[in-house]
Amino acid sequence: MSNNLSFTTTDIMMQNSPSKWYKIGIGLPYTAIITCADKGKAACRKLKINLERGDAMQSILIANSKGGSGKTTLSTNIAGYLASRGQRVVMLDLDRQKSATQWLANRPSELPVIDLIQTAEEKPEKADWLVIDSPAGMHGKNLESALKMVDKIIVPIVPSLFDIQASREFLEILSHEKAVRKGKIFIGVVGMRMEPHTRAAATLEQFIAGLDLPVLAYLRETQVYVRAAFEGKTLFDLPPSLSERELEQWTYLLNWLEESH
Repeated sequence: MSNNLSFTTTDIMMQNSPSKWYKIGIGLPYTAIITCADKGKAACRKLKINLERGDAMQSILIANSKGGSGKTTLSTNIAGYLASRGQRVVMLDLDRQKSATQWLANRPSELPVIDLIQTAEEKPEKADWLVIDSPAGMHGKNLESALKMVDKIIVPIVPSLFDIQASREFLEILSHEKAVRKGKIFIGVVGMRMEPHTRAAATLEQFIAGLDLPVLAYLRETQVYVRAAFEGKTLFDLPPSLSERELEQWTYLLNWLEESH
């Protein structure tokens, strides 16, 4: 293996835990193990790698061209989860309504910190995760610019005819993006505001099942999200007695989020 090969953070395993993958480093030197497959056999050697700050940060975009699909609810709760795990989280609020910005302004100081930037030109300092809350109608150059920043996209869809149609068109647009076609960006979908045993929910489930994409969660309609948002909180900031039922629905989504793929 040549010394001048470049490696992404997904190629790197911490030396003290070779069985588990990590995203490591923010501008610091680490001794790492690089794995290289040779006809099914691993040939590894130790290298010192100086990782630039941006290489370690993971980024996720919450997007759907349809307004009212639950993007801010999803993005704030994802940010809250990551912060609760001790990750350094930055939110980029691209939505014209600035709902995530207002939510952060209400966030109690004793809760895990989530930082905020308002434009893509701002550079997050020492962040592990960038969570982007996007506006309705994102398309064209704005969408292309956002895609250049992220590793993953979650598309929330609510159970209505209009939302399903808009989501179908948006997913079709995403499928033609170069980074998506080359497998550099991973997409998952989430059913939002699901009411069990309703025709609308059944229709959405049928639509999502027909997509060649991972279904990350079906999140039910509940006031728990609404009450938490008013207080600048997320499910992951609430006592288990108030959030246990909802948290069960997040299990697969959170596992997918932290996978290196």
